[in-house]
Amino acid sequence: MTSISSPQNQRPIRVGVIGVGRGHGFAAGAGAHLGMELVALCDTWEERLQQLGRELNVATYTDYDRFLEHEMDAVILANYFHQHAPFAIKALAAGMHVMSETSACFTLAEGVALVEAVEKSGKIYMFAENYPYMLFNQEMRRLYHAGRVGTFMYGEGEYVHPMSADDISRISPGVDHWRNWLPATYYCTHALAPVMFITDTRPATVNGFVMLRQEDDPVAHRIARRSDAASMIALRMDNGAVVKLLQVGLRGHSIWVRIHGSLGQMENLRHGDGNTVRFRRENYHEGDAHPEEAMIHAEFPVEHQAAAASGHGGGDYFMNYHFADAIRRNEPPYWDVYRGVAASIVGILAYRSALNDSCALLVPDFRQASVRRQYADDHWCPDPTCHKDGDPWPSVLGEIEISPDGLAYAQKIWSAQR
Repeated sequence: MTSISSPQNQRPIRVGVIGVGRGHGFAAGAGAHLGMELVALCDTWEERLQQLGRELNVATYTDYDRFLEHEMDAVILANYFHQHAPFAIKALAAGMHVMSETSACFTLAEGVALVEAVEKSGKIYMFAENYPYMLFNQEMRRLYHAGRVGTFMYGEGEYVHPMSADDISRISPGVDHWRNWLPATYYCTHALAPVMFITDTRPATVNGFVMLRQEDDPVAHRIARRSDAASMIALRMDNGAVVKLLQVGLRGHSIWVRIHGSLGQMENLRHGDGNTVRFRRENYHEGDAHPEEAMIHAEFPVEHQAAAASGHGGGDYFMNYHFADAIRRNEPPYWDVYRGVAASIVGILAYRSALNDSCALLVPDFRQASVRRQYADDHWCPDPTCHKDGDPWPSVLGEIEISPDGLAYAQKIWSAQR
């Protein structure tokens, strides 16, 4: 079993983490076994910051600019979903390598600015999308690249994550918390990124569809959300394949990926062991009258025991692993800025599509400077706290008010957390 330890006479990669909620996992995983050393934490949640700083014996900061003055090589961004690009750009300008949680950018203009900041800096940028590195997705990538399913034709990715009203409010403290207004298409990369990773394709066109909250759903009456329930996104990929994504607040929890090729089909199991891959190939003209079928119980290609013990189906482990590897090699990781931005802007464009009768929209390729120039001033943004003329509201219904009962119930949960 291999690891990325520091070569002799080479110091570890000094890492700082912003965000002590989700960032705790990144901080705890940034250790010597990967040739990393955690040196600093940053957050405005001072009580938890100081507690974690003592626990991990590292410096703590509530001011991001002062945090960037700390002696370190790399920054991991685990702050709020809609705030990553500005923090990443500032860290890159300060000479840091950056790994950023999802989403990479919150507007098309931010996507342009982020790509250009990475190019200008010459530093490593990694998009911390962990779902492609779940065990079953890594196994399907192996099968695909071995030619077992042929040419990619159709795929599905699901990130359906229903929750109780109490749990929703616990992770969304406050009316203006991003989870309480994020449009239903925006959280799409957990569904999309595995399909991109398995098949090495990129989104080319997008159609977005949104599902409204329903009156008979008791959860809908106990939360302080201004956005819609869920979304379905249809994509045409750059090789011509069609992909369907399903995400967020439907009933029936599902973390699931299906790939159809010209020779076979594969998916992880919906029931039982979700890491098991079901593979099927009909050998009509290959000298075998019977279809080839297999239930594959794989191991991670490297670091199996460590990965299996980490969060999100093992995917969390490989964030630090591949970030450290990219820095050591001084080569962009698989989830570089171009793939990260491409996956992220699908959610933005899908919402724009949903607001326009679900029309097809092109997904711009920000690898091309001439294309980026067309979107450098596209600041279209659904954040209701800074709404301006021309911006969308978080729901396809427009500006909606939180129900008094829903707000009162949510406030009880928030008060209990203090």
